[in-house]
Amino acid sequence: MSRGLPRYVLRRLLYSAAVLWLVSTLVFVFLHVSPVPVERVIGGPRATAETLAQIRANLGLDQPVLVQYWRFVGRLLSGDLGDSYISGTPVSALIAERLPTTLWLVFGAGVLWFAGGVGLGVFSASRARTLWDRAATAFVLVGLSTPPFVVALALLYVFATRLEESGVHLFEAGPPMQEHFLRRMVLPWAALAFLMLASYTRLTRGAMLDVLGEDYVRTARAKGLPERRVVLRHGLRPALAPVVTQAGIDLGALVGSTIVTEKVFGLQGVGQLVHQSIATGDTPVIIGVTLTVTLFVIAANLLVDIGYSVLDPRVRLG
Repeated sequence: MSRGLPRYVLRRLLYSAAVLWLVSTLVFVFLHVSPVPVERVIGGPRATAETLAQIRANLGLDQPVLVQYWRFVGRLLSGDLGDSYISGTPVSALIAERLPTTLWLVFGAGVLWFAGGVGLGVFSASRARTLWDRAATAFVLVGLSTPPFVVALALLYVFATRLEESGVHLFEAGPPMQEHFLRRMVLPWAALAFLMLASYTRLTRGAMLDVLGEDYVRTARAKGLPERRVVLRHGLRPALAPVVTQAGIDLGALVGSTIVTEKVFGLQGVGQLVHQSIATGDTPVIIGVTLTVTLFVIAANLLVDIGYSVLDPRVRLG
């Protein structure tokens, strides 16, 4: 690890703060250029002009734009994301209620696609241009070409319909809480992981082929080291660097991109919350989720950048 790590982390934190400020400013602009007036969303189509004016005054929308902006920034700094236009519930409470479901979905799927994608990619790269490699490539093409909702519906049809009709019940044994959790989450995990599994297989295979062609790998083979040791010890570690980088980005971004999976399987997560908020024009919830997802993406990128030099000793933080 480089001696310049503290300075690097400080620079990244300042950069992250700048990104959060930029995103918050953009969502503030989005709030004011929305084609549907805020007071109309809250008051409804039958609200009178006096009612609409009172709503604008209560929200501070009758103030100059700069005053509204500074109030908006001040609330964000204090952790106040505002209240939902529809339910009147604080946005932070709505997100806190839905976020654990989405995090479990993303984390479980991430474990599946990372372990499966890395394993299959290493297997394919170590057997390049063989029948096994062609089979893995075909799987990647199918996985990348299949829409997520098709995979989700197929899994529902096979496991939740056909098997149940045949008298086969998944996870029949075990404590009730464990059984309920597995029955609820295992199919969403598989559906969300399928597409990413194919992508990570391709990414790992390409990285492994590049590393296995390096001079130090050829030297290790020339010394008579077992192929398994050459692949796993000398090839896998540096090859994992771009894979881990991509994983950090995907895990952060998926926090707000699970709408299809949550919709198909009926999970009450952040994705469903965004879908419902867009349908009803609940702008504060949309903005709150956007800022939350941005925070997750920034945090994931920061952790990945710090861990990059651990995986690849050739990388040094300046």
